[in-house]
Parts: sequence; structure tokens; C-alpha cells
Amino acid sequence: MKTQRYTYDYIAGTDIHLWQRSDMFRINTDTAQLAHFMKVRAGERVLDIGTNNGALLLCAEQFSPSFLCGVDIQADACQLAERNLKEHGISHAQILCGDFCEMDLQGFDVVVCNPPFFPMGHHGEVAATPRSIARHELFLPLDRLLSGAARALKENGRLYMVHRSERLADIVMECRNNRLEIKTLQLVYDLRKELAVSVLIEAVLGAAPHCRLPHPILLRPDGTFTQYEPDR
Repeated sequence: MKTQRYTYDYIAGTDIHLWQRSDMFRINTDTAQLAHFMKVRAGERVLDIGTNNGALLLCAEQFSPSFLCGVDIQADACQLAERNLKEHGISHAQILCGDFCEMDLQGFDVVVCNPPFFPMGHHGEVAATPRSIARHELFLPLDRLLSGAARALKENGRLYMVHRSERLADIVMECRNNRLEIKTLQLVYDLRKELAVSVLIEAVLGAAPHCRLPHPILLRPDGTFTQYEPDR
């Protein structure tokens, strides 16, 4: 590897460091917020769809899962995830390189995903670069992502996902289409903007309808974030 193309960074709010490539999608506040939002129990099997550099797998490892699996369509991302897992001494893990929509993965307790946010046509014609693949639904449209996540989960398994708030109606519809019942929905507000910028979702396969909306996350101008606490 050409080390000058790489940086060694940490995930905000954790003491986890990892290698990133300067020309690829990099961890951001969405990654950190999802890492704090997701819940993994000891002994569970965890799947990360679109794992990129393996950041969410490293965060999941803190909870002592029995098995970690990351999927990415980009070979360079898979190599980077494998490097980060090896550096942290994680052996009970597997990185699969290929199109998640064409895979038949099953038996997971938890699925996590920081998916491409933008549907095709949102920004006109988009070339398939490492960053655009991570940001645009070139290979992972929302409907196929959620149908694949539902197929990968055990009954009552949990999906944790971050997405743009403007896609919430699409998310709710596709979750219901795939028996994924949203149990927790938390909005994220950038203090510099009027409207919510993103949404954190916990959905459970085959669960009864009942959704919690905790106080929102507030994103500060310096990139740090906190949960809103009302005056009492």
C-alpha cells in the first residue's frame, strides 16, 4: 500500500482508530451517530452492508459479537476493511466483496448500514467513482437494500440505519413492504439549518407496530453532536 494515500483517524466519540483512503468515502458524523445509536449484544452475529473501511464493524466489536461480516462492492474498500480488522486483532470476521443485492446472506441478529443517500437522477448523470458509489444508489437502491436486509435478518433481528431525513417516507414504505417495523426513529438537526438533516432508524423484522421518537440529536458547527435535553 502507498501510505501517502492513507490517513489514520479516529471515530468521533470513541477511542477507535482506523486507516482511511484520501480518495474514498471517509467516516463522518453520520458514521459516528450510527455507531452510538446501534445496539449490539454479546454473542450476536452482525452484518454491515456497504462496510467501506470497516468502521461500523470496529464499533460493533466493542459489544463482543460472535461474528462480524462486512459487504462492499468495491475491492479497494474490502482490502481497507480487512486491514483495519487485522490491525485491531479481530479474527471472527469476514469481508465479502461483491454486489449485496446478488448475495443470499441469512442468519444475522443485527444489520447495520450507512447507505448511499441519493437516488439515481438526483444529481443528474453520475460516474461510478469510489466516492459516488458510496453516495449515490448506483448499485444499492433503497428498496433492494431493505429487502436484502430483511432476508439477512433472523426473525426479530434488528436493522440500524442512518439516512437523509427527506427520504423518510420512502424508508417507512419500504420497511413495511419487507416486514421491518420501525421501533425507534431519531431525527438529527444541524444547528445551522432549519430542517432535520438526517434520521436514525431502528427496525425489527416481524415486530408489532410501536415506534419511539426520542429527543433529537443536535449537530454542532464543529462536527460534535449531543442529544437535545429539554429544560426541566
